[in-house]
Amino acid sequence: MSSSLSRRRVLAAGAGAAIGFGAFGTTAATAGAPQGAGPEEARTLDALYQAALEEGGKLTIYAGGDTATQQDGTKAAFKARFPDIDLTLIVDYSKYHDVRLDNQFATGTVVPDVVQLQTVQDFVRWKEQGRLLNYRPAGFSKVYDGFKDREGAWMAIGVIAFSFMYGVAAVGADVPRTPLDLVDPKWKGKIASSYPHDDDAVLYLYALYAQTYGWDWVAKLAAQDVQFARGSHTPGLAVNGGQKAIGIGGAGSLVAPATSPVRFVAADGHPFMAWGQRAAILKQAKNPTAAKLYLNWQLSLERQQAAFNGWSVRTDVTPPTGLKPVWKYPNAHVDGFPRFMADRAEVERWKQTFALYFGEVKGDPTPGWPGLRPGA
Repeated sequence: MSSSLSRRRVLAAGAGAAIGFGAFGTTAATAGAPQGAGPEEARTLDALYQAALEEGGKLTIYAGGDTATQQDGTKAAFKARFPDIDLTLIVDYSKYHDVRLDNQFATGTVVPDVVQLQTVQDFVRWKEQGRLLNYRPAGFSKVYDGFKDREGAWMAIGVIAFSFMYGVAAVGADVPRTPLDLVDPKWKGKIASSYPHDDDAVLYLYALYAQTYGWDWVAKLAAQDVQFARGSHTPGLAVNGGQKAIGIGGAGSLVAPATSPVRFVAADGHPFMAWGQRAAILKQAKNPTAAKLYLNWQLSLERQQAAFNGWSVRTDVTPPTGLKPVWKYPNAHVDGFPRFMADRAEVERWKQTFALYFGEVKGDPTPGWPGLRPGA
């Protein structure tokens, strides 16, 4: 990391989604489009909005997340910009949404128009199966190459980063600066974590820890009486609520206000993980124009410039002072996460190994039980 970030590498944590919105220019780059991809969208958001209303004015999205209300900010921002679109946005763990969609394909009961999920490997598979619509929204050429399919079958619409965090008041002068500090006996009984063997992004973070620090470190962490729970939001809840001093395996921000009571850690030379949350339009979408409106809105400069953690999927958005684009941090392992997710046998081995150290996953899924065809 840069020296400027080194001086402020543990800054206030944040949570939520970017809520910026607005229209962009009427022209878009068309040169160099891959064969079969078509040019980038040239219509404005307002023009797409009118076309979506003429189509029927409905849109259904399956979004990965931890609670049923986690995407309420996104929904409110979209409705503020496009008030007459009837938006249904259903949140569930990505690992349930993907198999839910597979079952809908198999039974001829496809519900969503758009899927946006953490299970990045599914988008490659669905493209190979011919399930996704090739589409290049305005600004597509500016999306980081690792965050998009060249033909537009899928693209990332936001960056999420996982690491550990701490409560400023709870730790006092004993600030944990790297993951190595987390196994200090003084933190026994004071750590919360999401289960690594329940969420693949948290699993990758823990796998990076194990690879970097060794299994002795994992054994020491297992002896820390960690409070494990389902949902990557739970470490932040525990720290924000004052129940625990440290949280592992949750999202945060390096650009949140310095007065925040919780700080997110991304230390020089130590692993954290980040990825681009992928989204795609289904070929069987009932509302393809509204789906295109949504992707164009998500990739718009206004939306990307308002990313809560300062990281955009676009190469033409300058991060806040002290940050670099997320793909320029080798310790974020941005390109490693898709490779990790693609090897499902290896993923399963990591899960079962961490179960040996930390015990079986317990508790109901935090988004609830949406069923087979929510939104139908």
